[in-house]
Amino acid sequence: MSLTLLDWRRRVHRLYADVRAAADPAQGHELWRTGRDRLFAAHPDSPFEAADRASFRGLPVAPYDAALRFDVELDTSVAPLTWSTETEGDGVVPFSRIGVAHLPGLGGLDVWWLESYGGGVFVPVRDPAPDTYGGGRYLLDTVKGADLGGQDGRLVLDLNFAYNPSCAYSPAWTCPLAPAGNTLRVPLPGGERYPS
Repeated sequence: MSLTLLDWRRRVHRLYADVRAAADPAQGHELWRTGRDRLFAAHPDSPFEAADRASFRGLPVAPYDAALRFDVELDTSVAPLTWSTETEGDGVVPFSRIGVAHLPGLGGLDVWWLESYGGGVFVPVRDPAPDTYGGGRYLLDTVKGADLGGQDGRLVLDLNFAYNPSCAYSPAWTCPLAPAGNTLRVPLPGGERYPS
């Protein structure tokens, strides 16, 4: 862990705090989009190589669509389930399913609790759109501050904020990828895209 990575995480936490405080979700989405562009363009821990940052003009992100925002009650009646993934820096990363978020018209997404030190809610999503990262994108990763809120057992899952993990851009990173219970059958038109 370096101090620059600590700074990256602090900036991401602050960015999501600003998004949650925004007057409306579309305004928050614009803050998020421009904030991520700044981090990717200039931060020492950007997943882009330094040589690639000079030509960077912004991450491809779909326009905000209010129909892709869900405030859902977590279905905790599902059977317990665990999975783990091996990463370069953190070793084996274990997760336990704490529920399912049912998204009307799209299907269900497993909601995971990170069982490592610090814990956190993790919701990746994979979909068949041809311009999204094949390993899946992240909706929630609260250990890193990527959280849009929710109250009383509810989660805000706004698919406009789906973003590619760092490993989509650099082999220097290893990331937990979306397991089967986080795969939707329909293409998601929102969020960060993945250029071919």
